[in-house]
Formats: sequence, C-alpha cells, structure tokens
Amino acid sequence: MALEQSLAALSLATVTAESATPTKTLVFKPKTAKTAAPVPVVVFALQSTQTPSPHIASAAGVKEPRLAKEDLVQEFFSTTPKEFSVANLNKDLAGKIKIVIDESIFKGDENLVLELSTESAKAALPATTIVEFLKSTGIELIPVDFSAEVAAPAAAAPQKSKKDALKKEKEAAKLDDAKLIGITVDKAKDFSTWYSQVVVKGEMLDYYDVSGCYILRPNSYAVWEEIQNWFNERIKKMGVQNSYFPMFVSSRVLEKEKDHIEGFAPEVAWVTRAGSSELDEHIAIRPTSETVMYPYYSKWIRSHRDLPLKLNQWNSVVRWEFKHPQPFLRTREFLWQEGHTAHLTREAAAEEVDQILDLYSGIYEELLAVPVVKGRKTENEKFAGGDYTTTVEGFIAATGRGIQGATSHHLGTNFSKMFNISVENPDGSDKPRVFAFQNSWGLSTRVIGVMVMTHSDNRGLVLPPRVAQTQAVVIPVGLTSKTTDEARKAINDGAVDIEQRLRAINVRATGDYRDIYSPGWKFADSELKGIPIRLEFGPKDLKEEQVTVVRRDNNAKYVVKLADLESRIPEILEEMQKGLLEKARKDFDEHRVIVEEWKDFVPALNAKNVIVAPWCGVPECEDDIKDSSAKKDNGEDEEVDDKSPSMGAKSLCIPNEQRELKPGQKCVRCDKVAVNWCMFGRSY
Repeated sequence: MALEQSLAALSLATVTAESATPTKTLVFKPKTAKTAAPVPVVVFALQSTQTPSPHIASAAGVKEPRLAKEDLVQEFFSTTPKEFSVANLNKDLAGKIKIVIDESIFKGDENLVLELSTESAKAALPATTIVEFLKSTGIELIPVDFSAEVAAPAAAAPQKSKKDALKKEKEAAKLDDAKLIGITVDKAKDFSTWYSQVVVKGEMLDYYDVSGCYILRPNSYAVWEEIQNWFNERIKKMGVQNSYFPMFVSSRVLEKEKDHIEGFAPEVAWVTRAGSSELDEHIAIRPTSETVMYPYYSKWIRSHRDLPLKLNQWNSVVRWEFKHPQPFLRTREFLWQEGHTAHLTREAAAEEVDQILDLYSGIYEELLAVPVVKGRKTENEKFAGGDYTTTVEGFIAATGRGIQGATSHHLGTNFSKMFNISVENPDGSDKPRVFAFQNSWGLSTRVIGVMVMTHSDNRGLVLPPRVAQTQAVVIPVGLTSKTTDEARKAINDGAVDIEQRLRAINVRATGDYRDIYSPGWKFADSELKGIPIRLEFGPKDLKEEQVTVVRRDNNAKYVVKLADLESRIPEILEEMQKGLLEKARKDFDEHRVIVEEWKDFVPALNAKNVIVAPWCGVPECEDDIKDSSAKKDNGEDEEVDDKSPSMGAKSLCIPNEQRELKPGQKCVRCDKVAVNWCMFGRSY
C-alpha cells in the first residue's frame, strides 16, 4: 500500500531530486484483427533509451505497434496521455495489458533513482521500488535490453558497410549516357529514384512544401480528366448522379461508426483552432465520406420509391500517413471519386457492385493499358463495415509487387442500421420496415502512378495514347544554317499544316518550333514527357509529300503519306495503345505463378512473382503466410527497403476466375482443405 501511495504522489505533488534519471512512459496499440480487443503495450524506459517500435513488437509478440490515441489511454487508464505514468497501473489491468520495461531499470542497482513525470507533476523514486510495485500488479512484465536490440543489426552487418553497399548500388544504377535533363538511373537497378525522376522530369507533378502533398501538373491532371469523362459517361447511364458534400466532419459524427473509422483513426487530420480560438468541437478533414453522407441519406430516403439513391462525388480526401510518401501511390491528400448508393434489395446492390468493378477494370485496361485481375478481398482485407469487398489488382513488373487498383464494396445493411436508412416494406410482409442495402466504391489518382510504373522506361514517361494530354508532336527537321529562308518557311508551314489537320480529327497534337533547340534535343524532350508519337517533317518529306512517324514505346518508324494522314495516324495511336496492353499483360501473366506447396512459395515470391495458391480461407492462416514469407529460409529477417511496403506476402484477392481444386487439395500453408485459389504477393 505504501508503494501505491508513493507512486500516486505523481498526481498530487512535485518531488525533485538532482540525481534522478529521467524516464518515459509510452502507450502503444498493436495491430489486431478487426474483431479482436486491443491489448495495449506500456513501454517504461529511461528517457535516453531508444525504443524502436520493431523491437517493442518483437519483445511483446505483437504486430505493428503505434502510439495509442487518447481514447484508448482514457479507456484503459482513466487519464490522458500527458498525465499517464506507471502510477496509473493496478492489479485490475493484469491480463489486459503488457509492460515492456527497459532492462537498465529492471536490473538497476539500489542507488538508481528515477524521475517519473507527467504534465502536472514529478516524483523521484528508487528504481527498485518502482520495479517491485510493477511486479505486484500481476501485469506481464517484459524486460528488454534496448541497447543490445539497437546494436544487433550493426553487429550482424556494420552500418558503414551497408551504406557503402547502398552507395555502390546507386552508382551501378546510373545510366552511362544519361544527360542531367533526362533520367539518370536505371529502372531495373534503382526503381525508387527512377520513379521520382520520371514523374518530376516528365512534368507529371512537383513537390509541395507540405510533406506528402504534391502538385498535379497538366500532364497528369489531363489523365485524370480523361478518366473522369470516361467514367462519368458510364455511371450516369446507370442512374448515378454527381454531387458534392463538405470536406469537414464533426468528431461526433465521425466517431458514430467506431468500427468503420478505426482503420482511418491514425491518419485523420483535425482542425482544432480557428485563428487564436480553440474550437468547442474538433473537426476532422474527411478520410472518406460514409459518415458525412449517410445522415442525409436517412433524411432524404423516406419511402421505397426514393430508392435507389445513387450519388457519386469527385473530391479530395486527407489521410495523414506517416509512412514514406510516394507520388500518386501514398500521399496525404489525394483526388478520387467515391460512389455511395442505397438499394431496396440485396440483389440490386450486388449487381451494381459487379457493374462498377467492370468499369474499374475498363479504366485500367481500356484507358491506361494496364491489365488487372478482378476478385474479392479476404475477410482480413475487406473494407471495415462492409459485407464484402471486390477489387481489381494490378502488378508492377519492375518490383514484382502487386498493387490494389480500385475497390467496390457491398455494405449490406451495416451502415443503414447505424444511420437508420429504412423504408416501409413494399411487399406487405410481417416486417414493417426494411433497411436499405448499400454500396460504396472508389478509385483514386493512384491509378496514374500504376500507369507510370507499368509503361515508362529509362528515357522517361510512356503514356497510353487514349489518356495522354498530347498525343502527337510535330517537329521540323533537316534545317541547317545553309537552309534558305524560303525552304525553312516551307518546312515550318508544312509542319503547322500537319498539326492543324490532326487537331481537326481530334488528335491532341502540338508542334515544337523552338529554334534554340536541335531536333535531337526536341526528340528527347518529347520522349521524357511521354508523348505517344512524334512526326518528323523535313526537306525530303516535303518533297515526297510524306511524314516520318516514330512511336514512343518501341521506336517503330512509319512513313505516312500526307494524303493518308487522317486515317493512318489514329491507326498508329491505336496500335500503340494495344501494344502497351499486350506487353503489360504478358509481363503479368509470366509473373503470376501457381504454387501448391509451401517449399516453393518464398522462392517464387523472391523471383518477383505474385502467387496463386490453394488456400483454406482461415484468417489466422493468412496472417501466418504473411509473417512466414517475410523471412528467409534460414530464419533471418529479409532486408526491407523503407521506401517499399512490407516484405511479407499479403492476400491480394480471391480471383473471380477460379481454377478447379483437386479432390481433397490442401492449403498451401496448413493441413486444412483448400476452399479456393487465392492470389498472394508483396504489395504496395
């Protein structure tokens, strides 16, 4: 009792000791299954001790611990994070939390005095007294030598040698003949640097002064506009109407559906002040719009005649991720469309889910020339609050990683019950009111990043003709200092005429008539920006009434008679569009391999493949596959690029097109009978 009273002094008085060693007390929330209760991990260490989250995860046997939010601290310890200390621990928490304790405290000598501090108070107590108190609570106590944990990687491979190796890799990735204006590294050897250069030098985006936010330049926004036009035309035929809801969400509304918003909670950005005044109620910037829109669906839907209600909005959302940002793929603000619909019957809702997924597949394959696999997410990976999630999954051949393309969710009645979106039953049955069946579906500017990664090369962007802002560039060639003014004018006028004729047939064409640059420089510039075809027009072409056409993707050359310009140029653009899709599909097909035994799983993964394997459908087995595939055969952790996603293989989808399972076929990982084929892979 005396120990508890001494520790409780933290909240009652301030005690000082010049020789006391400062400490820190942190609360982490590990990643858990959606249905599992959280088991917070309290970390108690010297202030000077580094406590990396991977070491906390390893010691406590948990996954991906993150600093806990205030509501969880309040729930377990009845105080705020700023006022929390080990003084708040008691026997009632035994079995509900874990304590990871710095071994230098746990094994501290009798003369070690620790300073415990909160925002309002401080206390100085012997380390032995605090440790004795913690033991008395019955809470699991896990001593960790953080200094050894931090030093271990250095012992296995000296930091300097790792840096030297990385430096050598960077040097090896440099392109020998690269000019500073162009791409300077090899896509296959330094993909991350290559990608950053391509999107910036290709004028797709520019970096903004807020980390994780980017400026979409016309070369990329034009792609987004083509997607909008294509998608709007088709969803409007389905009866979907465009609308717009505010970007701000009150905390009261956002927290109404806690299970749904929990996955977004660490990434929600909050407005807490207006000028110098603290807001009475904090306001979130939408991470998604279910909780924004559905209170008004409840208001607007009064009768079964008001169904279906089908709304879509083109907007931006904010998710304040702390992972390494990547242009288009992982940004704190991004553009997307989000459709939210309500239906009278489950069948009508399910039909729309499939229709939208087909449209998403069309955006990737018909517009962006990127092949995708349509399928359904596993229970672990489905949208929180939904009945099931369908998805289109792509593949980045250069890294061997899958990437989620877009998702269409069937929400069932989960949200309509929460927000009371119900109508009188029109069939006159015993059930007087029925809840609406809802869907939500979304596709974001991530698609642009997928397209760039799939097609572009060491000369810069490669843009599919159907979405390119500029489809053709006309460049006068063969002009020298000896060319007469009359001949120069004739060639330039001929190039302008070609440009105008192309525009007249809706080919997005431009001409490059800058005298200060050579034709070779102009060629490289147009290649860097991904213009699908260039048309070279010189003295010989003028004489022969022709133009030389060069495709950006494969450098194929065509001589086109000017008389055939209007018919042949659209054909060449379509040939390139189809050629890009065929090449990308070949890459995906060759790297989507069937694996039936676990011994072949990791080697196939390491060969930059995604894997289609028989699977039992059990979530715990899925977790085991991800954990086990993140390690080498010798049991050592595989090196992880901090700019890349987890090295373990996650489930990408259960493909709609299923191979037939053999009688009694076992799961690729466990001894249970397989229920379907599932696609696994390392993923962005």
